[in-house]
Amino acid sequence: MTIEASKSEQKSARIRLGMVGGGQGAFIGAVHRMAARLDDHYDLVAGALSSTPEKSMASGRDLGLDPARCYGSFEEMAEKEALRQDGIEAVSIVTPNHVHFAAAKAFLERGIHVICDKPLTSNLEDAKKLKAVADKAKALFILTHNYTGYPMVRHARELVQTGELGEIRLVQMEYPQDWLSEPVEQTGAKQAVWRTDPAQSGAGGSTGDIGTHAYNLGCFISGLELDELAADVDSFVPGRRLDDNAHVMMRFKAQDGGRPAKGLLWCSQVAVGHENGLKVRVYGTKAGLEWTQADPNYLWFTRLGEPKQLITRGGAGAGAAAARVTRIPSGHPEGYLEAFATIYSEAAAAINAARAGTPVDPSVVYPTVDDGVKGVTFVTACIESGKQNGAWVKV
Repeated sequence: MTIEASKSEQKSARIRLGMVGGGQGAFIGAVHRMAARLDDHYDLVAGALSSTPEKSMASGRDLGLDPARCYGSFEEMAEKEALRQDGIEAVSIVTPNHVHFAAAKAFLERGIHVICDKPLTSNLEDAKKLKAVADKAKALFILTHNYTGYPMVRHARELVQTGELGEIRLVQMEYPQDWLSEPVEQTGAKQAVWRTDPAQSGAGGSTGDIGTHAYNLGCFISGLELDELAADVDSFVPGRRLDDNAHVMMRFKAQDGGRPAKGLLWCSQVAVGHENGLKVRVYGTKAGLEWTQADPNYLWFTRLGEPKQLITRGGAGAGAAAARVTRIPSGHPEGYLEAFATIYSEAAAAINAARAGTPVDPSVVYPTVDDGVKGVTFVTACIESGKQNGAWVKV
């Protein structure tokens, strides 16, 4: 948020937040807690932080939570917090994928806003069921596709929306990593174990873990909707039960009577030399753009027949969409945690509007349950196509 926006938004009382998952030894839970704190919109007051009551209590103690509000299960937490006068208003769900559906459902049905890690669920059936619950609930559902929170991603989207690129022809998305190049899961490493376990992760490995991020980002910037895909899906590491590499060709739905755009997505967790190489390129009839997560404060924009232009976060040329989620002046880098915090701040703006019974400001943007269903649909189609030797699959 801009500095002035932050000051005005902080007049609202902090949102009472609970957390499911994210206890001792978890990576993403700590990230969510830092993101929630950054713009000072939330107080973490309760948690069902681990899979056993003992671990949950120990994790809650580490975080300074009231022991009476450290719960042994999310079911207990949803039930008891809903009855408290000072109960949580929102909950962060930061568990492995297979828990998302039941946990989100339990809180949504009690009118508690849900901020959930991606992918939405571990399978498409649950994703559709959760959408039905969310659509009926008197509570908001926010999905933390955090890369959509970067200022220069917002600017890239604005360039597309204002027609600067013309008719979109091509979208290139890639997300290579190398951390699963060896059978790390066999060492018992917590982050690798659940991500390579179909019972916890779902049908997709790299497609679900990072492919969904690349896919979501390409669609967020381009505004396109997928029509069909053809995927070459592999598990390169012997004995691995889920994919660790995928090459996906895409055909998008035509917009405004134009020619359908094409897409290409590569996600890999066995690409040696890549730490976290998320990158998106979008090409239209008038111009093209390129954004790289490793250098997130810069956006390359090129009009046809003109020199490449470097647009910087907070610098000349950055538009209103980027400015409203920019916290500090240009030349002072903002990164992963700030982008994640933007999703939490957008959620806070929507929750505060719900508190006041007023419409949400149209400039507030966050991924929804619909984006979540699209992500799980993407993964499902990739796996189905892979089983059919790369056949085209409608979504």
